[in-house]
Amino acid sequence: MTLRDALCRECVAVDAGLKTKADALAAVASLATKAPQLAEAPETAILKALTAREKVGSTGFGGGIAIPHCRLASVDDFVVGVVAVPDGIDFDALDGEPVRVIAFIIAPEDQPDAHIRLLSGVSEVLNQESAVADIAAASSADDIVSVFLRGAREEAPVEPAEDQRKSLVYVAVEEDDVFHDVLQKLVSIEGSSSFVMEGESTAAYLRKMPLFAGFWSDAAEASCRLIMTVVDSRLTNEAIRRVTSVTGPLDKASGVLVMVQPLAFVGGSLFA
Repeated sequence: MTLRDALCRECVAVDAGLKTKADALAAVASLATKAPQLAEAPETAILKALTAREKVGSTGFGGGIAIPHCRLASVDDFVVGVVAVPDGIDFDALDGEPVRVIAFIIAPEDQPDAHIRLLSGVSEVLNQESAVADIAAASSADDIVSVFLRGAREEAPVEPAEDQRKSLVYVAVEEDDVFHDVLQKLVSIEGSSSFVMEGESTAAYLRKMPLFAGFWSDAAEASCRLIMTVVDSRLTNEAIRRVTSVTGPLDKASGVLVMVQPLAFVGGSLFA
């Protein structure tokens, strides 16, 4: 399920009348029922699920963006919608700033991996330069769809084939911000499975040895995390491209190391 497939035009609106977070969640629940896929889902059930998710933690993630989302056992398909709030509303955002764009996801309960990929994709679109301003300034639903899809990644279709080879992409990262951005981009790859191992950089060990003690300061104690992502081999270059979209050219990058290994066998799956 790609972001382009999940975006429902019936669930896109410009709504300058919203005043509170409660108004916004009620509007999202009402708008969601306009999607053909959710015709049988009660508005009250959607609102209840959205509200329950907000109690876990605000989905106002900062930068003028909120991404309320929920999972329902009665839903079979994903629905993504967008509401522009030109004047902004208080959404209990993490940065305390008003929210001007609300993108929501209504998801099946039994597809957490796909749900995570859509969340990552929506976040990536809305974090692009000028995206929030352009959507908030849109005068019609069609304008919002145009701006939103402009930023949505074109997923290269991978047709079923006898060749089902997989690759393991390793990304070792030292900086927290880079780690979070790279992880988000890798887990959004269709059909991928990722996991993370925590560790310390080699410098942290070498500095404890008398021979090398003078080379590093206390900064060498920084952790190093290893992201391991299994992808279809035909998407290996896409995975590397996503990493470099965060790090820049790898031959000039510092604090990150990328490796790729072909896999002879892969069985089972992991969440995300």
